[in-house]
This record gives sequence, C-alpha cells and structure tokens, in this order.
Amino acid sequence: MKRMNFLTIITLFIATLSLPFHSSVTLGDGAKEEQFLKNTRQLIYQGKRSGEGYFSEDGNALIFQSEREPDNPFFQIYILDLETGDTNRVSPGTGKTTCSFIRPGSNEVLFASTHLDPEATAKQKAEFDIRASGENKRFSWDYDEHYDIFSAHRDGSNPKRMTEALGYDAEGAYSPDGSKIVFCSLRDAYPIEHLSAGDKKRFETDPSYFGEIYIMNADGSGQTRLTHQPGYDGGPFFSPDGKRIIWRHFKENGLLADVYTMNLDGSDKRRLTDFGSMSWAPYYHPSNTYIIFHSNKYGFANCELFIVDVYGKKEPVRVTFTDGFDGLPVFSPDGKKLVWTSNRTPQKNSQLFIADWNHEEALSALNASPVRKQSETTPAFELQESAGGITSQEPPQSFSFTEKTDHPFSPQITEEDLHTIVAYLASDELEGRLTGTKGSKMASDYIAHRLEKIGILPVDKNGNYFQGFPFTSGVEVMPEGNFLHIAKSGKANDTKSFELEKDFRPLAFTASGVADGELVFAGYGISMPGEDGAGYDSYAGIDVKDKVVLVLNYIPEKVEMKRRHDLNRYSGLRYKAMIAREHGAKALLVVTGPNSPDAGELLPLTFDNASADSGIVAASISGDAAKALFSFIGKDIATVQSELDIEKSEAQTAFAMPGIKATISTAVKREKTSDHNVIGYLPPADGKDDCEYIVVGAHLDHIGYGGTESLARKGEEGMIHNGADDNASGVSVVLELAAALAETYKKKPQDKRRGLVFAFWSGEEMGLLGSSHFIKNPAFPLKNTIAYINFDMVGRLRDNKLIIQGAGSSKSWPQLFEKRNIMSGFNLILQHDPYLPTDATPFYQEGVPIMNFFTGSHDDYNRPTDDTVTLNYEGMAKIAQFAKNIISDLVKSPGRPDYFKVKSSGPPDSLHGSRRIYLGTIPDFTTEDIEGLKLSGVKAGGPADKAGLRDGDIIVRFGDLKITNIYDYKYALDVIKIGEPVTVEYLRNGTSGTLTVIPEAKK
Repeated sequence: MKRMNFLTIITLFIATLSLPFHSSVTLGDGAKEEQFLKNTRQLIYQGKRSGEGYFSEDGNALIFQSEREPDNPFFQIYILDLETGDTNRVSPGTGKTTCSFIRPGSNEVLFASTHLDPEATAKQKAEFDIRASGENKRFSWDYDEHYDIFSAHRDGSNPKRMTEALGYDAEGAYSPDGSKIVFCSLRDAYPIEHLSAGDKKRFETDPSYFGEIYIMNADGSGQTRLTHQPGYDGGPFFSPDGKRIIWRHFKENGLLADVYTMNLDGSDKRRLTDFGSMSWAPYYHPSNTYIIFHSNKYGFANCELFIVDVYGKKEPVRVTFTDGFDGLPVFSPDGKKLVWTSNRTPQKNSQLFIADWNHEEALSALNASPVRKQSETTPAFELQESAGGITSQEPPQSFSFTEKTDHPFSPQITEEDLHTIVAYLASDELEGRLTGTKGSKMASDYIAHRLEKIGILPVDKNGNYFQGFPFTSGVEVMPEGNFLHIAKSGKANDTKSFELEKDFRPLAFTASGVADGELVFAGYGISMPGEDGAGYDSYAGIDVKDKVVLVLNYIPEKVEMKRRHDLNRYSGLRYKAMIAREHGAKALLVVTGPNSPDAGELLPLTFDNASADSGIVAASISGDAAKALFSFIGKDIATVQSELDIEKSEAQTAFAMPGIKATISTAVKREKTSDHNVIGYLPPADGKDDCEYIVVGAHLDHIGYGGTESLARKGEEGMIHNGADDNASGVSVVLELAAALAETYKKKPQDKRRGLVFAFWSGEEMGLLGSSHFIKNPAFPLKNTIAYINFDMVGRLRDNKLIIQGAGSSKSWPQLFEKRNIMSGFNLILQHDPYLPTDATPFYQEGVPIMNFFTGSHDDYNRPTDDTVTLNYEGMAKIAQFAKNIISDLVKSPGRPDYFKVKSSGPPDSLHGSRRIYLGTIPDFTTEDIEGLKLSGVKAGGPADKAGLRDGDIIVRFGDLKITNIYDYKYALDVIKIGEPVTVEYLRNGTSGTLTVIPEAKK
C-alpha cells in the first residue's frame, strides 16, 4: 500500500489494516472525534477491503484501491463517481496494483501495477492457494520488482507505461498543475550485484530500505532522484501550491518515521515531526496551513490521525480516538471533507470512511498546541544528510497517553505521584479496566509509557513491554449440533431422545463433539485422596473407559461436618469432568439429585475463563431425564442417592447400567478474546543470562461496570467501578517502586546483585489469568526467581495496620519484616497462608516464596464508591518506602530466601467446589486481634443482609461452630448446606445478639 511500504512496518501493522481487531477494543470516543469530524460514515462496502482514496480536482470523483475481483486476490484500481455512486475499474485487472491518483485538468489517472509481469497470473493463483489452505499471512504486501507506474484514461483505456527501471516503482502523485509526478523507487538497488556485501545482505531482509523519492515529468521523462539518506523514503505528495514535496522518512532501524518537506529539486529539507513514533501518510490541507498524517503514537499497533502545522513548529494534535487502524487520510479539494482508511467496520476489515472536516477547529487547536521541542542534535526543522545518515536523537518507543497523564514524576516516592497515577487509572475514562476492554488497554499503555520514562527495560527481547494471553469471555450454546439419545439394546422401540434446554444443556467447559458409549453411574463422581478410610473414590472397582458417565452434582448430603468440608474441596464440576476424563470416559452427564438444593434443575451456563475446554463432552441433565435413565434398569434415582447420602455409607463406587447406550453431541461457541500483562525489568550489574530476579507485581484490571462480582447497592447498579483501591493503589505503588529503585541502581550499581522485574497483571479479577499465563510462559527461568512481592489493595491504611499475607511461604520473612519495620513502625499483621485469591499464588505453587501487601477490605470494595478520593496516599507512600527497603535487602543479600512448602487442602480454586455457598458478607482482614470475624461490609439483598447482619458486626458463632478468625469462618461455609437455616451469634457495638441466616447457592 502506498503509505505502508516499509517491510518492518508492514510486518507489525498490516494486521491492523487487513485483519480483525477484537471487538472489545474497537469502541471509539466519538465525542472527542467530533471536535474535528462530523457525520462520519463508511464510504466503501463492496469487496473484502479497500483503501487509499484520492479526490479528483473538482471533488466529484474518488480513485481508490479495492480487493473485489473474483479471479484476483490483489488490489485493483477503481473510480467512484461521488455524484452518481457509479464505480468503474481503471486498472487492467491482472496482477497487483496500488498508489493511484487523478491528474488535474485532464482525463488521465496514474497507478502502479505488475500486470506486465509474466508470472502475474501464477502469483494470483498462488495467493488463492495460500488462502484456501487457511494460512493467515501477517502481511500481504511486497516490493515486487515488476511494479511500474502507468497512466490511463479514467475509463481504463489508453494505458501507458511511465517507468521501466527494474525494481519497485510506485507511490506516485501528480502536481497541482498536472505537469509533474513524484514517486518512490527501489531502482538503485538493481542490479543487486552492484551492491556491497553489506547492502546485499540488507536487501535480502529489507528491500524497502533502498526506497528513495524521485520526480519526473507527467509523460515519464526527466526522472530525477531527490533523496539520498539511509532509510526508507516514500509516500510523497505535492503541496497545494506545487512548490514543495511532503513525504515520510524512516530511520534505518525501521521503528521510527517522521514527516519531512523539501523543494522540488530536493533542497531545503525540513522536518515537521519529531514524534517518537511511526508517523506516515502525510497530506496537505488545501489551505496550505497544516498537514494531516497518521501515527502509532497512542499504542504500538494503534494508528490514529493527527494534524501539524506546515512548519512543524507546534506539537501535533490528535484527531481520531478509535482503537485499530485509522490512516492514509486525504482532504477534499475544498478542505471540507476527509477520507481515510479504517478498520472500524462491523467486520473489522479495512474500508474507506468519509466525514465532514472542521477547518476552523483545526486552526484553533493548532494555535493552542505547545511549541515542539527540538532535538538537541538537529537544527530546527532541518534534515542533515551525511555519510552517517540523519543526525537526530533516537526517540524511545512510545505508548498511549494523554497530556493530563504525562505528569512530571519524581524519582522519589511521593504522595503526589501516587495520587496522579491513581487519578488516571481510576478515572471514568478507563471504565473500570475490565480485562479485554478498551479501559484495560488504556491502563496497560499508560503503565508501559511510565516504565519507559523511568528507564525500565521491556522484558521481551523484541522490545515489547506487553505479554499477551487469551481467555474465554463468554459461552453460547449453538442452535445446531446438540442432541442426547438413550437406547436400550435389544428393543428398537426403547429409544428416547431428549430436548435441549428442557432435558439437557451442555456445560460451559464441554468439548464440542459427539460421544457414545454404554452408560455408567459413578455416584457423586468424586476422587479424593486419603488413607485409612479418609479418602473417597466414586470410581473404585469399575471400568469406565470409553463409557458415558452419569454423576450427581455436589457431595453426599448427610455426611458429618469434617467430611463435608473435605469433600467440598473436590466437588467442582470441572474437577469432576477432569477425573472422568482421566479414567477414560468419553462423556460426562451431571444431574442435581432429588435430595440436593435446586433438585432436578439444569445447571446454568456459567463459565470459567480458561481458554481451553475440559477435554471431554459434558452436559447437565434434568431430574426427569435422570428418572427416565434409571427406569431403564428398574432403579429409582431418589433411592440411589439416599443410599449414597448415608453418613457412613461405603457405597462410593460406580455401577454399570447394562444394555443402556448414550449418544450425546454438544456444540458450544466460546467467545475468545485477549489481553496482556505489562512487564519490564532492571538487570543486575553483571548482566548474566542466568542471574537471579525479584518480581514485584500488581494487577491492573478491575470489574468494569460491575457484573456478577459487584457489591453495588441500590441505585449503584450499572455504574463504573473505578477500582481506586482495587487495584490502582497497587499499580501506583509498584510504579513508584520502579522509579525509586531505578534511581538507586543508577547511583549505586554495586548494589545490583540481582535483577528486578516489574509486572502488571491483567485478568486477576477473572481468576489470575495474566499471572498464571506468565507462570506457564515465563520470560526467564522461574528457578531464577527468588521472591515474588505483590501489592493488592494497599490504599486504605487504617489505624496503621498493614497486612502481609503469605508470610508462611518462607522462614526468612518474619526476620526481614521485623528488621525493616523498626523504622517504618507499622502495626504489622502477618498472615501465613500462601494460598491467596491474588496473583501471588501461581508463583508460590511454582516454588517461589511470596508476600502480598494488603490494607484490608472495606465498605467500598467492588462498589462504584471505590474512588480516588477515598485513598490514604500518605499511607501508600509509607508502604512503598517500607517495601523498597525490603526489596533492597533482597537485592543485596548473598543468599536467597528459603521456600517453605505448605500443603494445599485440595485442588486449585479453579477446580474445587467449596464456593457454592453465598452469604454476601465481606470480612475485615485487618482485625486479627479480635476474637471472631468482623464484617467490613454486607452486600445489599444478600442472605446476610436479609437476616439483619450489618457492617461492623463481629460473628462469634456460626451454627455449632465457634468463630475466632477468618479460617474458622471459611471452614464453616464449607460445611453448611444451601437452604438450611443457620443460627448466627454476633457482637454489635459490644452487645451480643442472634439471628438466622439462610444460605443461598452462589450463582
């Protein structure tokens, strides 16, 4: 394409033009765009994609490229009559074409084409074959040496060849009077034999490096080279008065580009942008007062439109605010319209868009824009050519941020810095930072920008701070492909078909497919390890290989409390599916028995966020469907369940259902999307590849507008949950630590015994998705990680109480905390359990000692009221300084902290089923000195609220169990039953009371 011909850039960006963006990040900010653009609409619909539209002199026609010919997969050139809507093809229809323009004052047009290439047709077939194979190429452009510039009449007749040099000739544009053509050519790389050995090697990997700007007469004569500096020059146009040429120049490394202008003879080269990004496709406004271009300034794979004055004296002003690709902008001759290429279409493919342009607002915005700061090594607005290339300072990679977020930060830990970071991350603009959404992306762009400014290096070897990961954002049962048939062998009429959504429903984690086999009943489907009768194995004594297994939901209903607590850890549905699969079953059917809560109801299509299914066909069936199955063998499901529910029952094993065959097909659609972690590092002094690291992290995501995790009260439903404490507070502390420690590393390099990794996770609220992905795909060997330090909700320091969780993961921690707290003076609360609902747990499970800083839950937790003004910034600064001292000790200490293994009480939280009970209580984790469990909040409308529990109440007894701490309470929730009333004793303002709460099932 005319404005994206640099090979490195194509590799990075063509996907943004021709491949779909995730729907979660394509919502634009229409209000901001309306400053300059009104009545934005899609102009071209026909064909797979289109781009590069240029107006005729009178503004009545538009010439553009489009992929729409049935026998050619490449772009061809078309003219659209803007008065009638008629479109005709101009190019021959064979080969590849690009870079068209209409000659002023004539019936002629120009375009670049390879139709004279003897292999043109063969290349078309090869492209079709590649697409038929299902292969997705990262980019679809090349620098075909057969590209030449042609002219033709507007109807496609009278084609004439304008260039004949071997090598790519394209990107042509006429002068305003139609007498000249400016274009790009790679001809000076041919013949390749004349290049030096180094240039030959460069050509093999990057032919576009040899692109230069040329000018010629409209008849093709007088072809003259205008640029000579290293790096790719392309995309030229004439100024409205025809006196200058504008183009974009890439640095030699291909990662940065800026806009330049020059006289028609190549003299007086002036640089208009120094934007620290890829700025390309410049085009003059007809007033000759400013130009428009596109750049990835606000996100590496996100191109937006900008304007800048024709002298480049001011900082560019942003025009578009829609994630994805917005580029190749062109003004209409009267300056009142703008046409550009964008993938903001519903299909997320690139097409031409048009909008009304506000010229007056553009002038006003540019006047208000600050003066551009000049590079220290480059004279104002000038391009210096020499043997060494362009003498300008190399700007760093840039990320998305706005002026209000690019605050001058101090290298020290300050309350002002903390407040500024939180104010942006917890602003309504980020819409609660839900994983996979625009707000999450804005947060990660901001964090990456801050790391870059601090001097933290990107952990990715390709210079990227982002580590992407996929996740499931929703599950849908497909209208076709779901059925369940049961047949009894020997009797053709004993066959029963079941109805979707009435009798059966796929489980969210099912594998899509068909499974058939003999039916086997496996009790509660539980396999729990244990010795001397402490275990429980529903599969003991029976072979279920290649069978369809039917199991009961939940656990035996009448077992004693200790047994109930243990079994609950192994009762999760995904865990039961995994156990069935590991025993060789083809499929799993689950029924909620008549003795259980919600008896006979189909299980809801809730979903976990794992990107993979369970590897087995799985569905729930209704109580009536289960009765029908048991009737085939003369049994009653209620009787069978009651036998299993006897407290001392040994009836744990499965039994066959002779002659009964099940055939089940499930088809679900998982909506897959992605997000990314942000990761950077400071290397140790020696810089060895096998050096040790300390990882410091916090999760950047929150819960958006609330959803099922919201604790919003009446009148707060559907509001933005900004998550200032959860967890903008943690992110701000880690960023401040990064800045402070980077400064220390500069001043005292001798202290850099170990490296530091700063990690910002997304997907924590959905189940530790980002940190778990990192553990499976580490940027360096995890054995080299000596500690992980996490910050999750550290913005509400109260009564000087600081909680450090995971203190039991290393015997080294208590001494270290004690040493560093002498100066800090916190009232430390050390909680030893390392299995936490935060990003520290995946590290601990991989053998890394952890600590998690936490200031406790509160009444605003998971509510819209968790906002910037509620935080204790003085306390946050104090916590950050305390943590800095701890990290500094770990960096310098000669030995690494020991790892203490604490046995887990069951499967991972993602698999176990102990969370089926819901009360709507929010514990106060800062009150270990209180005997009982103090509540910091009660969710409106929940069972606890209905029963009369209130914020600040202290639960001292729950049923028959005495409650002295959070662990007693968690145990109690594992042993009570849904729907059965429980007597609760509590203290309120020193006065005791009792009430009755009825537990509900967690949805």
